[in-house]
This record gives sequence, C-alpha cells and structure tokens, in this order.
Amino acid sequence: MYLQYYLMGIILLPGLIFAIYAQSKVTSTFNKFSKVYSQSGETAGQLVKRLLVSSDLSNITVKSISGNLTDHYNPTTEEICLSENVYSSNSLSALGVACHEFGHALQKRDGYIPYQIRKVLIPITNFASTLLWPLVFIGLIFNLGANSNTLVGNIFLWSGIIIFGLAVLFNLATLPVEYDASNRAIKVLSSTGVLNKEELSQTKQVLNSAALTYVAALLVSILNLARFLIVVLGSRRE
Repeated sequence: MYLQYYLMGIILLPGLIFAIYAQSKVTSTFNKFSKVYSQSGETAGQLVKRLLVSSDLSNITVKSISGNLTDHYNPTTEEICLSENVYSSNSLSALGVACHEFGHALQKRDGYIPYQIRKVLIPITNFASTLLWPLVFIGLIFNLGANSNTLVGNIFLWSGIIIFGLAVLFNLATLPVEYDASNRAIKVLSSTGVLNKEELSQTKQVLNSAALTYVAALLVSILNLARFLIVVLGSRRE
C-alpha cells in the first residue's frame, strides 16, 4: 500500500519538472525577443488585419485585450484577441504570437481535421473535468471496507479513468493543432516578406518554446492517468 502511494508521488515528478522548464523557457524567450523589433515596423495588430483581408477572412475582427500572453483565437465570436503588449508591438515575439493565432483562423477556414477534432473535444473535456473528482470520491467511498470492489464503486472509478483518458486525448489532439498553427505563422511571415531571414529564425525560437508547454501538458495528463490507474488497480487488489 505504501509503495502504491510512493509511486503516485514520484510518477508525476518528471512531468512537473518539465512543465516548469517549459513555462520558464517560453517566458524567457518571449521576453528576450520582445526587445528585438522587426525592420518592417508593422505592428502585430496591423499585420493580422492585413492578412485577414488578403485571406478572405475579413469577417474576423482583431482586438486588444488585457493580460500577458492571453492571446487566442475565438472561433465562436470570430475574433483574434491579442494581449496589449502584442497588439501594438512590432517585436519578433509579438509578430510570431499574432501570426500563430492567425494560423488557427486559417485552420478553421481550411477545415484542418485535427483542429476540428480538438474543437469537438473541448466541450466534452470541459464538462467531464467538472465531474472528475466527485466521481473519484464516490467511487473510493463505495470501494472502502465491507463495500470493497462493489459494482457501483467500480463504475464511478472507471468513469474517472475515462475522464483522465479524455484529458490525454485532448492534449494529444492539441499538439498537431498548435504545431501546425506555428508552421503556418512562419510560412506567412516568410512569404509576405515581413521578416528577413535572421528575424525569421529568431521568431521560430519564440514559437518553438511556446510549443513545449503543450508537450508538457500532454506529459502531465499521461502521468496523471497512470497515477490514477495505480490507485484503482491497487484498491482492487486490496
């Protein structure tokens, strides 16, 4: 039993360490290239607006929002939301992040399959996550003592496993979506001539570091699933 809980503690450690590293890497890289400005002088907000028009996506609006690294594309409201320090900046970080969000708009327009899959998984995963811990606690209660390994308890516990599995599936689907959006961003910045060769290489560093956070999220979700399986399978043996 003690070995079971010991394993639960250490199995998540590599994921947490990698997640901390990934977040530190994206922050430091973004800050570094936030001080390096493109020779074109065009701000991220101006660039994305121009790209939307040239891509027949003029129905999508671009707006500035508060926060740091809060940039996102909202397919429901058809808005590309750029944080204040990105919207009005012509730094390499700002241009890379803005074009990444523009890449998501292109994915929707083109019917990019991984994007469609992720879109379907979002509401399912969000709803399931609200049920996760209630299901786990109820399952554990039913499987305690004299009621050990009851049918009802096992149903609740395996429902928890399915929800952890959905988290893994969602993060797995997210990886190609984010990498593709970054690849589209680089292609746009290269084909439009907004950045020169050296600037393009530096912008890739920003986008590559951001991608690490999605790899970390996938790793943590896999390890969380493994931890929960250890608990469930251990309780069944007991």
